[in-house]
Amino acid sequence: MPNTFFFYDLETSGLSPRQDRIMQFAGQRTDMHLNPVGEPYNLLVTLNDDTLPSPDALMVTGISPQKTLEEGYSEAQFAKLLQDEVFTEGTIAVGFNNVRFDDEFVRHLFWRTFRDPYTWSWRDGRSRWDLLDVVRMTRALRPEGIEWPVDAAGKPTNRLELITAQNGITHENAHDALADVVALIDVAKLIESKQPQLFSYLLSLRDKKAVQALVNLDDKQPVVYVSGRYDSEWQKATVVLPLTAAPNHNVVVYDLRHDPTEFLDLDATELAAKAFAPWKERTQEGFVGVPTKVLQYNRCPAVAPLGVLEANGGWQKIGLDKGLIQKHMNILLSRPDFAEKLRSVYEGRKEYAAEADPEAQLYDGFLTDRDALRAETVRQSSESELVDLHPDFSDERLAPLLLHYKARNFPRSLSEGEVAQWETWRSEHLAHQLPAFMASLNRLTKTADERQQFMLQELQLWAELVLPADTD
Repeated sequence: MPNTFFFYDLETSGLSPRQDRIMQFAGQRTDMHLNPVGEPYNLLVTLNDDTLPSPDALMVTGISPQKTLEEGYSEAQFAKLLQDEVFTEGTIAVGFNNVRFDDEFVRHLFWRTFRDPYTWSWRDGRSRWDLLDVVRMTRALRPEGIEWPVDAAGKPTNRLELITAQNGITHENAHDALADVVALIDVAKLIESKQPQLFSYLLSLRDKKAVQALVNLDDKQPVVYVSGRYDSEWQKATVVLPLTAAPNHNVVVYDLRHDPTEFLDLDATELAAKAFAPWKERTQEGFVGVPTKVLQYNRCPAVAPLGVLEANGGWQKIGLDKGLIQKHMNILLSRPDFAEKLRSVYEGRKEYAAEADPEAQLYDGFLTDRDALRAETVRQSSESELVDLHPDFSDERLAPLLLHYKARNFPRSLSEGEVAQWETWRSEHLAHQLPAFMASLNRLTKTADERQQFMLQELQLWAELVLPADTD
């Protein structure tokens, strides 16, 4: 089956894929020449009565919970549509920061609806690609032919709506999912037309084996790497050296822009404190962090051999030179003990905090084949069949997950005891969300314009609708 792109965008109730929900989905399939194939998708997903959305998020999207209630698909219906119609064989799922944001929401949606959270993005010729890092590398290394925006302070910015405005691309209703999809396709066309070689090369990096061939520990070679973690002064680009193994078969890379000497003799505890310091500490004056990060092979990272810097003043564009890179690399290679300490530091890190809620426990482990078969039975069961379905799950996450799945998507399948269980959980969950929700409402009310005041009123009514009667 020939490959197609599927450009997509989500609007959500907040920023956390574990706690927040998809409220709008839009997408457009294209052929590999970026010509539309079929009609676009633009639909809402019902926000369930266990969720208080972020008022700040809804100020941006303009989507009220009530609108999703009137027009939205249930999560189960929406997940089925994605699997059956959208992420079909040969599909390359494309977004703008989708690998770190939208794709995570899709994974958690599939987890909550008893679908495989992973295979939609890799099995049967499927893959994913993120145009944000494509934009970043194009700007850093091959900016010619494209107008690049800066923010009000004169600093480089890669916000989609500013790139489109700077290049005369129509982009009405920014932050509406379908408008953003149409604009993203036009930005892809712009880059492909102006820098076709780079576009094609970065497209190939959606295959993790292609990334591993360039960035690996068997033959440690410096590479150009563009990431949101790096300095905007140099267009988010630097040169890194693969240094040691990271969890999940990934690799820790060191930013060769920085002299490693001051870090070499730190012990593992000191290295961990610098490497994983909270954001507030990292932004304090005088803080010096360890310039390392995990490069994840399956996240289509924007990497390239050093040869790309030889043309068009590449070294000057990112503020580096060969001599400095070689000096810092030699220091690192002379101290294998430093790499070993870093390996232990990253192996000992817990990327996700422990969660009591099974909906947030996606990454706590994979399902056994036995449980995967029982999950398939769940998602293929009708509302009436779910009444008497009591799978003997071995994974303790799945029984409470099934209760939530039934309550949200097939409420008439619940027994009296299950209704009571669900209401207890729902009340506790809402009570946990309520303080931040009310604080945001009160803050926004002070400065809201007429349109925003309407949304704030809708949110107040939503809270009154979903909160238990005895909630203060």
